[in-house]
This record gives sequence, C-alpha cells and structure tokens, in this order.
Amino acid sequence: MDRKMNFVMISPHFPANFETFAHRLYENGVNTLGIADTPYEQLSQGLRDHLTEYYRVDNMEDYDQVYRAVAYFAHKYGRIDRIESHNEYWLELDAALREQFNVFGAKPEDLKKTKFKSEMKKLFKKAGVPVVPGAVIETEADVDKAVKEIGLPMIAKPDNGVGAAATFKLETEDDVNHFKAEWDHSTVYFFEKFVTSSEICTFDGLVDRDGNIVFSTTFDYAHTPLDLMIYKMDNSYYVLKDMDPKLRKYGEAIVKEFGMKERFFHIEFFREGDDYIAIEYNNRPAGGFTIDVYNYAHSFDLYKGYAAIVAGEPFPASQFEPLYCLATSRRANANYVYSEEDLLAKYENQFKVKKIMPAAFAELQGDYLYMLTTPSREEMEQMIKDFGQRQE
Repeated sequence: MDRKMNFVMISPHFPANFETFAHRLYENGVNTLGIADTPYEQLSQGLRDHLTEYYRVDNMEDYDQVYRAVAYFAHKYGRIDRIESHNEYWLELDAALREQFNVFGAKPEDLKKTKFKSEMKKLFKKAGVPVVPGAVIETEADVDKAVKEIGLPMIAKPDNGVGAAATFKLETEDDVNHFKAEWDHSTVYFFEKFVTSSEICTFDGLVDRDGNIVFSTTFDYAHTPLDLMIYKMDNSYYVLKDMDPKLRKYGEAIVKEFGMKERFFHIEFFREGDDYIAIEYNNRPAGGFTIDVYNYAHSFDLYKGYAAIVAGEPFPASQFEPLYCLATSRRANANYVYSEEDLLAKYENQFKVKKIMPAAFAELQGDYLYMLTTPSREEMEQMIKDFGQRQE
C-alpha cells in the first residue's frame, strides 16, 4: 500500500479502553483521524500521541458539524477508508457518514436487520437457530391477538430499542391493561414469549473484510441484565475456556446470515437445558471493558488483531490455551465480607487488573471492576462468591 489508510474515529476516547484502537491502528501505519466534542487538552496523553489529527465539534448530535469534520479530513488527507466508533450509540451516525463519503462498511440499509428485533428474528430463523414466538405490535388489536396466539407471560420491548429500556413484563391481564395505558401508541413494540431461563450466554467475535470469522469466544452472565437493574446486584460475567459445539454452530450460522464485514459481533442467547434460543445480534463488541476480558482469557491483543485485518493483514492468532476470565464488579457503598485487600492477596496470581467504571455504567454495573483468570471452573465460581458476598 503506497498511500496511508485514512481511518476516521468517531468519539475515540469513550469508553476509555477503546482508545487502544487508535494506538494499534496508528502503530500499524494508519492515519487516525479523531472526531469528538471533548476539548483536545482533556484527551489522555496516550490518545493524543496516537491520533494523526483531532477535530473537535461543538455537538456530536449535530450531523452537519460531524459531516464537515469528515469533509475536512477528506480534503486534507484524501479518500477516507474507514469510519468507525465501535459504539452502540453512534452506529447510525457511522453508517450515515459511510454512505455519504462512500466508505467501506455497514450502511443505514444494513443496520435495519440489527436495529429491529422483528428483523433479527427473521434472520435467526433463516439461520436455523431456535427463537421464541413473537409479534410486531402497532395497534391495540395486535396486543389482543398476541395475548391470544402467543399467550402470557410475554416480554414487550420497543421493536427498535437498545437494552432493557421501556421494557414491560406481561404476566396477567392487569399487566396487559397497564401496558395499553402507558403505551404512546406511536412506538412500535415487539412482544415475545417470556423465557424462564436465567442463563444468558453469548457468541462474540470479529469478522474480516470478507465476512469470515477470525476470532470467536463465549461468555456467561452470572446474573441477567434485568436482575442487575431490579436488584442492584454486582455484575459478573466470565469468558469460558471451551465453547459448546452447538453454540458455535448456531453462532456461525447467524454471522453468515447477517453478512456483516470487518466488524465485531456480540450475539446473546438464552441457554435452555442443552439447547439455545437466540435473543439479539449486536453489530459491535460487547460493552464496557469486555474486549480486555477476551484478551486476558485468550492471552492476546484483539485491538491489534482488528488493526491487522483493517490493514488487510492476516489475523494474529493466540499461541496459548484459553483460560476462564472473570470480570466481577463491586459497589463503593456496599459492605462486603472480604476486603479488597484480602481478596487481592488471596488471588494475587490470578488477578489481572482493576478498572474504575465510567459513571455511565456504574449505576447498573457497579463502581469497580476486577478481572481474574484461572484454568479451573471451581476456582472461578469461588471467586464470584468471594468478591460478591455481602455482610448480612
């Protein structure tokens, strides 16, 4: 490649670990061109050292400002090769900019299948993966029909929505009436059969520019996202050493059906007995510090792997056997049986890093996050107990 690649990074400073994408791309000879609304002097030194140039806008929500920033970079550096944030919040902005500047990657049309729960479900079915029955709800008649045909209990979520926001659990006729009363009747909802399984697991990874999976892994949540929200539990999840072949088969079929290129994916499933039910496909890495958790589990650098495939180089595989890697959080205001000092002494050989959670995640997930690795499932389960046990 004679000319340098131009990679526009949308909001490269958030979350903080995503700065590492800039480091690895820059080290790989790519022009890293950052756009955000944070003053330059507030960026970390590491990020400033690894951005070729930074363009500050007043408001990231103002499309014209961001468009002008990309146009400035295109004028100065030549054709833009990539535009990416890896962030759920900016997926639509990334896609709109790619379309306008004719840049490789997901366009607004491609996002439909990962934005609407009803569209996702169609693709899961096409991939031959189990799903629960569901229905698109646009009128009160649709609500009554779903109650009759699918039956209670059901979960009601906006068809185009993220996470557990505006979610209703419908168990009784009263719940259905409450939903009708609360619903604005303009937001399209998606109703689906409530799954009693509390086991949620994932098929996560990265595809290259031809859509081939170059890396995949799986993690389990110790508690469901709904329980975290309701009971303010401590968030714990762990990357597994081995993947169930059935989960791999389902995950690979889904990735093929969605047909994304050069992207991370994060697909959630319920585990029910020895089978799985697909929940949703996320067109990005799992949130927060999860990429770091994968890296500790697999003893390699996924940021570097991503930079390699962007540059058209082979993906650098890990030379090590995977381990369990636990990410477990604690809340600053909770009283635990064991002090942090005791636990870090007990697990000094397994402990990898402690992270302070950004305010945006702390309310739901806890204030501090600890990552530990072990080859033993028993030891990992003991760690979850030790870190999470609170004083009565």
